[in-house]
Amino acid sequence: MPTNPFMFMVLLVKIAFGGLIGWLVYSAFTSPMPLPYYFKNIFVRWRATLATMLGVALVVAVYVMLQAMAAGLEKASANTGDPRNLMIVRKGSTAESSSQVTREQFRLIPYLPGIAHDVKGRPLVSADVVVLISLPRKDGSGEANVMLRGISPSGMELRPQVALVEGRWFTPGKREVVVSGRMAKRFANFEIGGKFKTGGKELTVVGVTDGGNSAFDSEIWMDGDESRALFDRENYSSVLLRMENAAAGRTITERVEADKRLPLRALPEMEYYSSQTMTAVPIRFLGNLLATAMSIGAVFAAMNTMYASVGARTREIGTLRALGYRRRSILAGFLLEGAFLSLAGGVLGCVISLILYAVFYHHPLGTMSFQTFSEIVFQFRITPQLALKGLGFSEVVGVVGSLFPAIRASRLPVIAALKSV
Repeated sequence: MPTNPFMFMVLLVKIAFGGLIGWLVYSAFTSPMPLPYYFKNIFVRWRATLATMLGVALVVAVYVMLQAMAAGLEKASANTGDPRNLMIVRKGSTAESSSQVTREQFRLIPYLPGIAHDVKGRPLVSADVVVLISLPRKDGSGEANVMLRGISPSGMELRPQVALVEGRWFTPGKREVVVSGRMAKRFANFEIGGKFKTGGKELTVVGVTDGGNSAFDSEIWMDGDESRALFDRENYSSVLLRMENAAAGRTITERVEADKRLPLRALPEMEYYSSQTMTAVPIRFLGNLLATAMSIGAVFAAMNTMYASVGARTREIGTLRALGYRRRSILAGFLLEGAFLSLAGGVLGCVISLILYAVFYHHPLGTMSFQTFSEIVFQFRITPQLALKGLGFSEVVGVVGSLFPAIRASRLPVIAALKSV
């Protein structure tokens, strides 16, 4: 049983809606209904049908796109990191940008037991420097914070999901950087050979990377010690290391936590990035809020359409009752009609969402991270589960909007209905 009052209300609504759908299906199979009549009416009154479908379609499209935006942000964080890596940051810090690892502390880390070594016998450890810099957008709409990461020579080997797709890697000491391909589409002077100023110095772009739909697609990379000198940083932001195996990882974590000289904490790299999903929370909340507000409007629109339909079909309803159709059959028939209209609108809304997804597929979007306050680039992510949620949402709108008009139609007196003009 959920303890959150809101979730408890959602559960009650689901139970009530499930019961209503169950009764509707039961009525459809146990009571005779003139189903061809209801479906034919959808095409006869096509203007009202089209208006209802478009209203529901817009609600579903907005809901699906906002949820797809949140899913894309969550995917970018959850898809980042290597299960063999450990991230070391300062205790109490929530992000690398607010963390500090001193040079004295870093000198102790490569000698911890259980760290993997490369083919030359060097420990696979990278001391990173994370700096936020402000750069102009490519479309001239202003500036935004961008994350610049300084990495050690082992940093590239520790992040195998990042691949160089154009140009070459930077050379330490020459003020060179590599940028992600998605960032290159959003910021000025990010082409190969492009130059931009930051920290009073000019940096040159020599390569373009692909982060594999990860958080690394939102970063600029350069040499770690060079970036520390360029931005006058005494300490590092974090340390990334490769563990020999899972048991070694537990040993390293315990040693870091127990060593009084190291007020640091170690955690799996993938776990660290998975926790950096707060940016998606307000977007998902906004999606639910907008969907709720718009669904209320859609429910009233569907209700108005169905009330008008009942008013225009009073004599037809009376005829159906005179022919022996029960009130339950009339009620179930109008609910089915509303559910069918909303389902069609939901399908149309999902199609609109897929069209928008195709339009923006090659144009990465960006928003601000609430952890690092830098630009995050991401793509919409429409999943089958999300589309099914949109269709279920449309059905709720249709059935709820049709419920009261259907009740009114089922309660019309037969004689009065037949005499209406």
